[in-house]
Amino acid sequence: MASNDSISGRLPGMFSSSGSASFTEFLSSYAPDLLPGRRTSSASAHDDIPHGTTIVAVTFPGGVVMAGDRRATAGNVIAQRDIEKVYRADEFSAIAIAGTAGLGIELIRLYQVELEHYEKMEGRTLSIEGKANRLATMIRGNLGMALQGLVVVPLFAGYDEERDKGRIFSYDAVGGRYEEHDYTSIGSGSVFAKGSLKKLFRSDLSAEDAALVCVHALYDAADDDSATGGPDLIRKIFPVVATVTWDGYRRLPDDEVGALAQAVVDGRYEAPGGPAAPLR
Repeated sequence: MASNDSISGRLPGMFSSSGSASFTEFLSSYAPDLLPGRRTSSASAHDDIPHGTTIVAVTFPGGVVMAGDRRATAGNVIAQRDIEKVYRADEFSAIAIAGTAGLGIELIRLYQVELEHYEKMEGRTLSIEGKANRLATMIRGNLGMALQGLVVVPLFAGYDEERDKGRIFSYDAVGGRYEEHDYTSIGSGSVFAKGSLKKLFRSDLSAEDAALVCVHALYDAADDDSATGGPDLIRKIFPVVATVTWDGYRRLPDDEVGALAQAVVDGRYEAPGGPAAPLR
């Protein structure tokens, strides 16, 4: 028999109660099958599912830059050339994903709603530590899919208003949360990207120089990792680059990133290995 709520056209009572400040908890009680971690998969189809890499992040005085290449691969095939892996989490934070692309994008969308829901319920935003912890809990909820081979590993970064600095948090497949210092990289090209970041990082980078360092790191990753796409000057497909400062989240427009990519490519004609770090 239909409930009184369904007959009257009203939403169920749980929609009008105060409930939890966590949207993920609400969804798990009302429609758990909608959570990314509750899906089932076919192990034989994993090679055909698009995967995304590589993500880098670099801090600079007063903020952080996050950047990601645009390639998604399915086995040895390029599945998409212009996938976006870096997103706005909220006004003062950014999130990016490596791993199974479809589940990763779902996780990002759910996380964006999670932060917005908390702000509406509590009348304030989470601290950057709280945001990082919420994301760790959500990744832990995807453990079943990770054990089936559908791994999603995000990178989270944001501006800490209390400390007036950018902070970076990385994760493992089971929800372990680790704060990174100065810079980091995730994804299949992360080893090569991190070497580039280590070489070029300085504590006094400007926001523009930090963005340039990120583009250099992605170029170096693409040079050695087939799953990472370099800047495509012909198709005008450039990395997604975003900054987070006290002014909030800002995605750099394509013309700015294109100019950085062109500068990197031009410089490689004279120095194929990229710029050398200055001795200090």
